[in-house]
Amino acid sequence: MRVVKEAEERRNEILDAADELFAQKGFDGTSTKDILEMVGIARGTLYYHFKSKEDIMDALIERYSDRLLSAAREAAADKRIPLNERIIRVVMALNISTSGNGKEIKEHIHKPQNALMHQKIQKVIITSVPPILTEIIREGIEQGVFSTPFPYECMEMVVIYLNTVFDDDRVTMKNEELITRIQAFVFNLERLLGAESGSLSYVMQMFASEDGDSDESDE
Repeated sequence: MRVVKEAEERRNEILDAADELFAQKGFDGTSTKDILEMVGIARGTLYYHFKSKEDIMDALIERYSDRLLSAAREAAADKRIPLNERIIRVVMALNISTSGNGKEIKEHIHKPQNALMHQKIQKVIITSVPPILTEIIREGIEQGVFSTPFPYECMEMVVIYLNTVFDDDRVTMKNEELITRIQAFVFNLERLLGAESGSLSYVMQMFASEDGDSDESDE
């Protein structure tokens, strides 16, 4: 047991060093030698834990994703919270622009040299988030709030749209364009879910903090 614990500690030291170096120099600009020197280990020790630099990146992405997804699952499972509030909390937990660990992650993945990290995190979100949201939508169907035969597919469409159009690394919009996109998103989301017109206006809350950031940058 003692050896396993030491191995896990060493693995985390490597990840912490890589995390710092990727932030400073980018994934492409960081070499395995840089990581070795920062941790103070031999090359053989590094390769005992990780097959390659990309393997280290994958482990970091898993660590980031675990933080985001665990918070989202916790919000989705708390049935003491009203349905609409849970949807907001789940999406906000996944919002890498504003969540607790999100700013750190965003600084990493939105650097050009970290494009592969960005792509891989997006893949995790697109595959892992729809099932979490689907469970809430199914509850809404049981309660008569929503009416759709395709709850999973609807959430898949929503997650893909959110992570494409509202990702400021992919699409640059003026503030008025963003507001129009948000309004269109809510309008179409209600129709996707078979919800009453205007019943999902609370979804606008998800974008409130980002609007604040946009206003500041426009000034």
